[in-house]
Amino acid sequence: MEKQTEISANWSCKTRPGNSKDSRVWDLCRRGKVWAEIVPDVEAATLSPLIKQRVKRGSTICSDTWKSYTGIAAKGYVHRMVEHGKGEYSDSKGNHINGLEGFWGYLKRRLAAKGGIRKKRLPLYLAEYVWRYNHRIMSVHEKTDKMLFLLRSMLLSKNLVA
Repeated sequence: MEKQTEISANWSCKTRPGNSKDSRVWDLCRRGKVWAEIVPDVEAATLSPLIKQRVKRGSTICSDTWKSYTGIAAKGYVHRMVEHGKGEYSDSKGNHINGLEGFWGYLKRRLAAKGGIRKKRLPLYLAEYVWRYNHRIMSVHEKTDKMLFLLRSMLLSKNLVA
């Protein structure tokens, strides 16, 4: 089965009023799991190394038509694009970035409910909501067990617990 990854970068995260700059978030989605990172800009020089680090060469990458994605195919990927500006949300072969659209809707609703957040805390909120989204099918009990397991593993790896 062909590995398919959705990528998106053209989103500006608005924080509380008074912050002079918005934050840019780049993300990818593979088989329903999301990974996201705050980036200084969404230029090709910034995004290309992230794609190389996170996506195996030969994989199919689905994106919108953002200019920074030009040349992805020349770097060893199969590149499929959808043109949202023309009302296209899936191409004739079924390629899309709807998994990411679902995550963005989820993230925006969660952040809006906070009434704005401080920019310095954005990485924490982003990490929390990526984790919650990636584990959304689990029950509260299963999520709690998973968090405790991860916490214990981290503490054991640093020799902080017997």
